[in-house]
Amino acid sequence: MNTVSVHLDLPKDILLAANITETNASADLRKLIALYLFSDRVLSFSKAAELSGMDKLSFLEFAGNRGISLNYDIDDYTEDMQTLKRLAI
Repeated sequence: MNTVSVHLDLPKDILLAANITETNASADLRKLIALYLFSDRVLSFSKAAELSGMDKLSFLEFAGNRGISLNYDIDDYTEDMQTLKRLAI
């Protein structure tokens, strides 16, 4: 998988206000970005879960705890079926 590194300089008080520790900032922000892109329908559920670094069930719970409903559409279903075929499940 090709990746791109992104560096952000954020004020500490912003992290504190968002209840994000410096230690977990990268992982927490990754999850929140994935959630935002999913809720804004930029990313499918599968891709958002992948971006978040969580398995699909954990991402579903993460989204649900934040009031984001699952918008599982035909594209998500098709992607999941292709994945299952590729994994021979």
